[in-house]
Amino acid sequence: MEILVTGGAGFIGSAVVRALAAAGHGVRVLDALLPAVHPSGRAPQLPAQVAFRHGDVRDAALLEQALEGVDVVCHQAAMVGLGLDLDDAPEYVGCNDLGTAVLLAAMNRTGVRALVLAGSMVVYGEGRYRCPEHGEVAPGPRRPADLDAGRFEPPCPRCGAALLPGLVDEQAPGDPRNVYAATKLAQEHLASAWARSCQGRVLTLRYHNVYGPGMPRDTPYAGVASLFRSALARGEAPRVFEDGRQRRDFVHVADVAAANLAALHALAARPPGSARAYNVGSGTVHTVGEMAAELAAAYGGPPAVVTGEYRLGDVRHITADSTRLRTELDWRPKVSFREGMAQFAQAPLRV
Repeated sequence: MEILVTGGAGFIGSAVVRALAAAGHGVRVLDALLPAVHPSGRAPQLPAQVAFRHGDVRDAALLEQALEGVDVVCHQAAMVGLGLDLDDAPEYVGCNDLGTAVLLAAMNRTGVRALVLAGSMVVYGEGRYRCPEHGEVAPGPRRPADLDAGRFEPPCPRCGAALLPGLVDEQAPGDPRNVYAATKLAQEHLASAWARSCQGRVLTLRYHNVYGPGMPRDTPYAGVASLFRSALARGEAPRVFEDGRQRRDFVHVADVAAANLAALHALAARPPGSARAYNVGSGTVHTVGEMAAELAAAYGGPPAVVTGEYRLGDVRHITADSTRLRTELDWRPKVSFREGMAQFAQAPLRV
């Protein structure tokens, strides 16, 4: 296949590009090299056969040129991070949603009818919870007064009892709790509308907490694993927010790249006009505190410090049920948590 990877110079995008090139596909990259994730302004080294073009997905004319002769688009381009400050909302919406809309319109004009979309677990908001008395419930918004007092676990909205966290599957309703999350859910809706309108096919991969070699250094946009690894590189202890017991599914970037390859190969068998989402997680649950401790030990740096700080836009627990991806696309994660953290601890970060 001839594949256009938007955002193909990014942390995840470049891993996807390398996997596609290694599988023998023709690959071209379009990336705006946003300063937030590319402070040097330079693209990472990509395989020699990959054609790189510096440009923005909101440039319709440039997109039409990039799409010429393309069979499928792998849309990784996005502005990431929580989007805590509402002053940033226009930029998030512009990059993520307007950019996706311009891409989809260009795909329609050029006859490209296959799309793999980089989604995110943030569309779910909080994960799945059960109350011992009331069964499955959805906790309400986190309250600053509770967080200030160190009450981090969400209570049952009906009786106030402690909830039991579980795995969230693709059937869970969307509940975005920050600007970034809202834009990622909107991307999915736009892609679904495109598929129905032009008889296209789209598979969305909802990434959970991705980590691994090539993460950018010292940027809040890269995720908690990068922040911890950057602190260790400075000789500092990783600073763990809340009580460190937040549950997450940490999945290695090589496994995420393999999931993209599986999705691209599966697109042709999907019915025209269809859209389907898949969680991409390792299937193992670890706390943020466990991740910080494992990374610090593997690096040989100072142990993590639990600070009690919080960010209101964070969620407490969100962990994946990736059964659908395993059964339908025959995908399996290959990098264990311990192996991946040991590798990540010694791998250079991108500056």
